[in-house]
Amino acid sequence: MSDLEKKQSGEKVDTVISITEADIGTNRLITTITSVHGREVEVTGDVDDAMRLALKSKGLVIDEATNKRLLRKIDTYMLPLCCFLYACQFMDKTTNSLASIMGLRTDLNMVGDQYSWTGTAFYLGYLFFEFFASYALQRLPLVGTASTFIVFWGIILCLHATPNYAGFVFLRTVLGMAESSVTPAMVMITSQWWKKDENFLRTAFWFSSNGFGNIMGSSIAYGLTKHADSYSVAAWKILFIIVGMMTICVGVAFYFHIPNTPAEAWFLTEEEKLLVVERIRTNQQGFGNKHFKKSQFMEALKDYRTWLFFFFALATDIPNGSLTNFGSILMKEDFGYSTLESLKMGMIGGMVEFVGCIAFAACVRFVKHRMIMALVVCALGVVCSSMLAFAKNSKEARLAGYFLLNLQPVGYFCLLSSFAANTAGHTKKVTVDAIYLIGYCIGNLIGPQTFIASQAPSYSGGKIAMVVGYCVSLVLMIAIYISYSLDNKRRDQAELERGGPVQLPENAEFADLTDFENPNFRYSL
Repeated sequence: MSDLEKKQSGEKVDTVISITEADIGTNRLITTITSVHGREVEVTGDVDDAMRLALKSKGLVIDEATNKRLLRKIDTYMLPLCCFLYACQFMDKTTNSLASIMGLRTDLNMVGDQYSWTGTAFYLGYLFFEFFASYALQRLPLVGTASTFIVFWGIILCLHATPNYAGFVFLRTVLGMAESSVTPAMVMITSQWWKKDENFLRTAFWFSSNGFGNIMGSSIAYGLTKHADSYSVAAWKILFIIVGMMTICVGVAFYFHIPNTPAEAWFLTEEEKLLVVERIRTNQQGFGNKHFKKSQFMEALKDYRTWLFFFFALATDIPNGSLTNFGSILMKEDFGYSTLESLKMGMIGGMVEFVGCIAFAACVRFVKHRMIMALVVCALGVVCSSMLAFAKNSKEARLAGYFLLNLQPVGYFCLLSSFAANTAGHTKKVTVDAIYLIGYCIGNLIGPQTFIASQAPSYSGGKIAMVVGYCVSLVLMIAIYISYSLDNKRRDQAELERGGPVQLPENAEFADLTDFENPNFRYSL
């Protein structure tokens, strides 16, 4: 038996296959391995961008104190701006809902379901541009590309102070195209910097900042509405200009503060850059790869979990699209609050999301798997949406259901953190993330259309659609959890039968292998 055959069978040999500096960036064949499904996989020099640092970090050992110090430093420099960016992008989306009760619909002469189409237009643009945005983020410098998108959508948001309906719908479509970049960029950044067991809570921090964005947007809208008589233009137009300018400033700050990869981090010493690579070695993936790999793209399409993710996003985002665009309208028309009261109520929902989602995510320290927390919240979504839809004789119960629905992002960002942790191979990760966000777009496209103008003010059809969406998402989350668990058990059994892990080339964690190709990969539950 040759050394290569012995390595593939898991038997120890004296010779260790290595990927050298000269191999990096080439298509030179290093070795072949047998994938999880018995397919022969070629390991070439077209590796992850982290490989160069991994070659230099060989032999480095991180003690617990150093690991904690480095993690604190990464959190301090990376998380605050990432969180504020995500807060701003959600505030930018919800300005439509806020403006709807500040005079937008009246000033632009919207009738029938025309307002519903302003919400749908955003996600049409998002849907159309999602694959292109993800492809650009892979091929071009990550942060530079994301910053360009951010500044552009800030400019578009300022232009929303438009004098007619057609122009407003066009700008909402373009805004969706620009904002399609932010979530895949954040998933890539999370996978670069944090370990598998760390990224769920970090994803919770930046995604839950949507709630902080809701608070900011509602506060600005409240102040503008309260003093509307003091302005020479409509308050809702000023709202768009203010949040647009905030976004432009955040985009510029993001460009100068956030590095494209840890290798370019201005706040890390040369030794700390090497230690970051050692920290994430257990992820079995690195910083990313700039080359589009057709084999990984096809693997993503053939992976049944990709489509479970897609349909989960579709189901859970029908209610999301409804609440994002009609939340303020429900407060005013269904619950009977004044415009100012409705804007203040938006702050309560934002606080529930910001605090509640992080609290649920933090509970992962006390439960075995993060997906268990996601399942709990998905089940809670079914209960709360039912309260909103069917507790017709109790305003308090309907309000409680409405506010607690702001906890639903836990299931959504649980899967986003799964893409960062569980989808290896950079092209595959980008593809799965893009398909998931296409499901997100379609759900948000459908959501506003379930709120039919003729059913105002209760919008019973839209509320029932929310209940159905959350029921379907609960079933799909259970299926995803079971699939990961069974796959890990199969891999553990195969390793037991082999007598140990498959011996891969040195630094194979950074060879840009997919989770299917790497037999030593395990899914994080």
